[in-house]
Amino acid sequence: MEEKKNYTKKFTKNKDGGSDMYSGKVPPQATNLEEAILGALMLDKDAVALIIDILRPDSFYKDAHKHVYKAICSLFEKSHPIDLLTVTEELKTMGKLELIGGPYQLVELTNRVASSANIEFHARIISQKFIQRELIRTSTETIRAAFEDTTDVFDLLDKAEQNLFDITDKNMSRGSLGMSTLMNMAVKQLEEVSGKEGGLTGVPTGFVNLDKLTSGWQPSDLIIIAARPGMGKTAFTMAVARNASIEFGKGVAFFSLEMSALQLVNRLISMETEIPSERLRKGQLEEYEWQQLHASVDKLSEVPLYIDDTPGISIFELRAKCRRLKMQHDIQMVVVDYLQLMTGGADNKGNREQEISMISRGLKGLAKELSVPVIALSQLSRAVETRGGSKRPQLSDLRESGAIEQDADIVSFIYRPEYYEILEDDDGNSLKGIGEIIVAKHRNGALDSVKLKWDGQFAKFSNLDDDAFTGMDDVSFFDQANSQLGGETFSSKMNAEKNSSNGNDEVPF
Repeated sequence: MEEKKNYTKKFTKNKDGGSDMYSGKVPPQATNLEEAILGALMLDKDAVALIIDILRPDSFYKDAHKHVYKAICSLFEKSHPIDLLTVTEELKTMGKLELIGGPYQLVELTNRVASSANIEFHARIISQKFIQRELIRTSTETIRAAFEDTTDVFDLLDKAEQNLFDITDKNMSRGSLGMSTLMNMAVKQLEEVSGKEGGLTGVPTGFVNLDKLTSGWQPSDLIIIAARPGMGKTAFTMAVARNASIEFGKGVAFFSLEMSALQLVNRLISMETEIPSERLRKGQLEEYEWQQLHASVDKLSEVPLYIDDTPGISIFELRAKCRRLKMQHDIQMVVVDYLQLMTGGADNKGNREQEISMISRGLKGLAKELSVPVIALSQLSRAVETRGGSKRPQLSDLRESGAIEQDADIVSFIYRPEYYEILEDDDGNSLKGIGEIIVAKHRNGALDSVKLKWDGQFAKFSNLDDDAFTGMDDVSFFDQANSQLGGETFSSKMNAEKNSSNGNDEVPF
């Protein structure tokens, strides 16, 4: 008898007359609004344009309503008229007419609504109900997987973040902005830029002439750095990441798919201490070098540089990790080394070119979403090696997909003539230890080639001695950039070193 009482208690009614059952809850829905929307779409031919970007067939709770809306969308895509008769014929073609209850059911839908008034408001309610159902589904899957002993907790965390992002990405569409709003935004941006006398509006690279050309890497830009193996792609981007994080205090996320995090750190230490990486690997250091090493380690330990060496990372995992780093550390730049080692995810079923295209579009989308520059390294095809002459790379050498060139805002090539045993230019000038950054595509600026110094034993790019800080323009450029970030100016450092050199006018570098 006691068991019967407990069982009965479980199903008692609440104050509103509803059930207090612990299970069997009805998912969020608004079927009456679904019927009103479908009826209005068949009465007003212009109504579909108001909600086509708000609702998808899956947004509807009832399967019959999904089929009807899918038929309406199909007619809209074909630019066919939308009414009771055309929707009936389209459902016949799809083989779904009987599933929805026949023509009579369509007539009933139109009888339940008088006009398409408020259809957009109704559509947003349907969309909200769908988002609630998706959140319930995702949460239930996460809970079920969390109870499994075989589940990897970090994979589960990434999957949960990915699912939540997909819900947001698919259902929170951005509307168009009017010219009044856009003009105000443009003027505000110009006023902010005008206050920066150095013209440095993006994330600085630390390379004087390159920063002059690009005004720094700009937010929302996808920058492709491409070169043949051995040209120094990783070394260049490590130098860029080092300069942005150490000299300018910008948070940088570096995703290395080729080298381990420890290898990259050893490279960074070699660049900073100018101790050859070979000696660092062997640990054969003099006493003064150990002191230099410890001083650099203390300095680098405080740098906002975050390295992730997950192999074969997918674009979805990358996006989830970057969103997390943006929230936790406010990263200002993302580096991916390199693009061809990424995967499109488990759902990708196309060929490699299509997969690279999807990855490229994903990286551009990530740059726009986080409003940070995304630098992706890329391999070049072997056509460079077989070409005669100077073997300078060109856009057609980008490997595996033309979408890389299409999606990128900047495409730059790293070119070291010395690699091909070209030791002099046409004027007889030495090219030993010279690297070029060739800006071959620049969506919002000029094209040019910037020469840098290359030191192979430290795998290090730096400003050329004759370019770096020799004229007042260059000194002024970095003074203004550093002062904008609250740092010590280069001129003050020069004066301090002069004063401490006992009257010697020569400035040590």
